[in-house]
Amino acid sequence: MFPYKKRRLLKTDCWEFRHTMLPFQSVQEAEVALGRSLTWADRVWFRYSANTDDFYLYCHNMFFLLFFFSIVPLPLVFMELKRSKTLNKYKLQPKVRIPSNDVLKCYKDVMSLFIFVVGPLQLASYPTFKWIGIRTGLPLPSGWEIFFQLLVYFLIEDYTNYWIHRLLHCKWGYEKIHHVHHEFTAPIGFAAPYAHWAEILILGIPSFLGPALIPGHIITFWLWMILRQIEAIETHSGYDFPRSPTKYIPFYGGAQYHDYHHYVGGQSQSNFASVFTYCDYIYGTDKGYRYQKEHLAKATRNAPS
Repeated sequence: MFPYKKRRLLKTDCWEFRHTMLPFQSVQEAEVALGRSLTWADRVWFRYSANTDDFYLYCHNMFFLLFFFSIVPLPLVFMELKRSKTLNKYKLQPKVRIPSNDVLKCYKDVMSLFIFVVGPLQLASYPTFKWIGIRTGLPLPSGWEIFFQLLVYFLIEDYTNYWIHRLLHCKWGYEKIHHVHHEFTAPIGFAAPYAHWAEILILGIPSFLGPALIPGHIITFWLWMILRQIEAIETHSGYDFPRSPTKYIPFYGGAQYHDYHHYVGGQSQSNFASVFTYCDYIYGTDKGYRYQKEHLAKATRNAPS
C-alpha cells in the first residue's frame, strides 16, 4: 500500500487518502502513468478502491462466501421442499426427500463454519495474501487473462482436491473427519460446504494453491472463489437438468457424477474429483460409476415400450 497524507483533489477527483493501494492520486495521473485513457471498468475500480485499504478489499471475499452460499442454493431448496412432479423427474434420487428442519439445520451449521472457522482463517491468511503478490491496483486484468488464470486455478484445485479427498476416504480419515460431509447421502445445495471443521481447513489448501502459485488481480481472486463455490453448490444440488450450461464444459463432472459418490457413501472409492473427471478416469476410480451408467443404459434400451 502507498501511504499518502490527507489532501483534497479537484472536483471530479475529490478523494481523501489515508492508506491507499493505488499509486495515483487522480484519474488523470493514472492515465498518464498507464499511457492510455482509463476504461469504464478502470474508472469504476479507481473510484471504489482508491481510498480503500487492501485488507478491507481482501475481506470482501468473506462477504461473497456468505452471500452466494445463502442465495444461490435457494431455488434448489424451494424445489426440494415444493416436491413438484414436473421437477421431480430431474431429481437424481427422487425417493429421498430432505425435511425442511434438516435443510435449515444444514444452513445454520454451514454459516457457523463460515463465521467461526473460515472467517478467522481468512483474516489470519491476509499476510500470506500480501506476500504472494495478488495485486489490487490498475490496470485491471484483461478478459483473457482472467479466463486463463481461472482455468489454471480450477485445474490445480481439481487435481489437489482429488488426492486429498481420496485420502479422506481411508478408514481413519473417513471415521474421524469426512463422515460428516456424507451425512447427506442425497446432497442438497446447502450441503456443499457441510463438513467437519478440519475438512474445511484441509480442503481450503487446494482452493488457495492456484492463486498462490500464479497470483493475479484481486478481482480474479474474487471471481475464482465465487465460481468455485457456485460449482460446488451445483454438483451437490441433487438435480440434473439436461440444458445446464455446465454440460458443455469438457470433462466436467456435474451433479450426476458427484451424486453417485454420495449415494454410495462411506464405502465409496469412486468419483473423488471435485470438478473434472479426468483424474478418476486416469487412476481408475470411476469404474463403479461407469458400470452403473452402462447397466442403466442397457436396462433402459431393453425395457418394453
